[in-house]
Amino acid sequence: MMGPRVGFGYDIHRLAPDRRLVLGGLVLDHPSGLVGHSDGDVLLHAVMDAVLGAAGLGDLGTQFPSDDPAYASADSQVLLRRVADLVREAGFRVTSIDATVVAEAPRLGPHAVAMRGVIAAGLGVDPAVVSVKSKSNDGIGQVGAGEAIAAMVVALVSR
Repeated sequence: MMGPRVGFGYDIHRLAPDRRLVLGGLVLDHPSGLVGHSDGDVLLHAVMDAVLGAAGLGDLGTQFPSDDPAYASADSQVLLRRVADLVREAGFRVTSIDATVVAEAPRLGPHAVAMRGVIAAGLGVDPAVVSVKSKSNDGIGQVGAGEAIAAMVVALVSR
C-alpha cells in the first residue's frame, strides 16, 4: 500500500499588452495578459504540474505538448479537468493543494476565494482542501518589474 505522495508545480509567463489576463481560471482586469501556447494561466498550469507529479504522470508538457496545435489557446480549466481524470484513472485522489502566485499586479487577494473554487471544481475536490495565496516580488527580477507572473504549487495525493 502506497502512502500519500507529494508533487511540486511551478510556472512563469511573461506579460504582454493587448492580451486578456487569465489567472486561476478567472479573467482579471489588467492592461496586460500572460503569453503562452494555451491561455497562459500560470496558476492552473502549476496546479496541474504539481498534481501530475504527485501521481507520477509526468508534467503538463508531457500530457499536453506545447508543439501540438490542438492545445493552441486551450482553456486551462478544460485541461485541469482532464488532469483530474488522469489522476483518478491512475488510482489517486487529490487531498490537498497549496498555491502561491507571485505578481506585482493586479492585487489577487480579492480573487483568492473564487480561484479556490475554480481549482476545486476542476479537480473534483472540496474547496476546503485548496489554498491560494499571493505575494509580490518586492521589485526584484522580471516578476518584480511587472513583466511576468509566476506560481508555485504543492499537491498531495493519496491512493
